[in-house]
Amino acid sequence: MTTATAGSHRQTAPPRGGTGGLRGYTGDTLALAGRHLTHLRRSPGRLVLVTMNPLVMLIAIGYLFRDSMNIPGNVAYEDFIMAGIAIQVGLTGVGPTAIGVAMDLRNGLVDRFRSMPIASSTVLIGRTFSDLFVGAVSLTVVCSVGFAVGWRPHNGPLQTLAGFGVLLAFVYTMLWVGILLGTVMKNVEAIDGSGALVLIVLSFLSNAYVVVSGLPGWLQPVAEWNPVTSVITTTRRLWGNDPAGSTGSGFPADHPGLVTAIMLALLLTVSVAGSLRSFRRAVGN
Repeated sequence: MTTATAGSHRQTAPPRGGTGGLRGYTGDTLALAGRHLTHLRRSPGRLVLVTMNPLVMLIAIGYLFRDSMNIPGNVAYEDFIMAGIAIQVGLTGVGPTAIGVAMDLRNGLVDRFRSMPIASSTVLIGRTFSDLFVGAVSLTVVCSVGFAVGWRPHNGPLQTLAGFGVLLAFVYTMLWVGILLGTVMKNVEAIDGSGALVLIVLSFLSNAYVVVSGLPGWLQPVAEWNPVTSVITTTRRLWGNDPAGSTGSGFPADHPGLVTAIMLALLLTVSVAGSLRSFRRAVGN
């Protein structure tokens, strides 16, 4: 009788996360995000990496070469380049996030999570929350240095904050791209090379450093439809740093905010769905 009663109690007690409702799911997600942030405090290499790459480009191109750049509309090159530098926070974060996920799958950490009554999706969402915090700190540092070397927003505090909101949405979307990369590829060396390729291709085939009209003619349509170009243009316009002709012509140049919203929504949807499916397959759920 006692055994039956005890068994009954074990069966009716709801597991945390899986059937514990929204509160349990949120608690599990935040706990995993806190775990990642604790590791970051002990080993801050990721924060240094994500911050230093944009800073090097800001100093090497935005400061040292600013007198050599001719931007239409008498826009200071520091103003022009700042949005292009800021998006590198998101692009640089792809590789480290992908490597982190791949390492978790390789070293058996995820196997330990499987023995706990939590939803598998909380593992990935918790990582994105912690990595978004890293991105926000990095973005703050980069823009502070940009302010020190001459960058100024010109459209008031609300639009300036809206520009940062667009950048954070881009950073979060790229984190899910990194998670998809990590769950699909799993090989750390291959991920490292792919992350660097994403950074170089998407930033240089855009209007990050020069106006679209300054690129070779056959590359201009590619740059115009590059989602990074739309994010940069939207941020520049919110900050009041956008010179005429910096995005070329056509629909993306005329409606950068709409193109940014559509492309980020599609990319985020595909990345989240693909990441969850690949992750569940990898852990055998």
